[in-house]
Amino acid sequence: MTTLKKTIQRDVLFSEQMRLADLIDLNYHLLPILSRLGVSVSLSDHTVADACAKSDVDVATLLLVCNVYTFDDYVPSGAALSEGNPTDIIKYLHNSHSYYLEDAVIAMQEDICKLLEPCGEKQQAVIWKFFNDYKAELDNHFGYEEKVVFPYVASLLRGEDRKGFSIAQFEDNHSNISEALNDLKNIIMKYLPAECSDALRNRLLIAIYRLDIDLVKHTRIEDNILVPIVTRIEENGRQ
Repeated sequence: MTTLKKTIQRDVLFSEQMRLADLIDLNYHLLPILSRLGVSVSLSDHTVADACAKSDVDVATLLLVCNVYTFDDYVPSGAALSEGNPTDIIKYLHNSHSYYLEDAVIAMQEDICKLLEPCGEKQQAVIWKFFNDYKAELDNHFGYEEKVVFPYVASLLRGEDRKGFSIAQFEDNHSNISEALNDLKNIIMKYLPAECSDALRNRLLIAIYRLDIDLVKHTRIEDNILVPIVTRIEENGRQ
């Protein structure tokens, strides 16, 4: 296994014939990714292909998502993209949105509430403003994708003509949602009084770092998988 872990730094090794357990062992950060795609870790002794078949998930799509999520320099080939299932990609992105808003952000909110107990009203107000502004930014960002982009992709897959919008518009206006989170992280790290619990502060900072990394990967999946696949569907529809 040590050799395998060294090799993954050089080559994309995720394949449909490997065991799901080996895929997880190579990058355990893929555990929530599998969950968002609907693949249970209880199938870890099966091959990736078999686990996907049992979960009704397209295996080529799972491999695309895992590779883009794992390797910063991985850009899918045209052949790999042609095998991807846009319906499963949308499902993954939708479930990711639900996780961010209903789990990650709520857990951060609860920790902030406890962390700020020793702080004065003005300090608390500053932190809550940054947090609420960021939450509103996430709501708007994901709301646009849920209400505009995802229904547009679904209509394309049904063969419907949706004039007035294209995936290029989404790509051109795809905003960075990490900057405000970075501001919140810096305030919590640098400006809270020493009376605040170090254990709580560390837990919150770790959660923020993890969310930031996850969101960067999420954006990469949209840019490197969703956009080129939908662009190809649009082009085929115009031919």
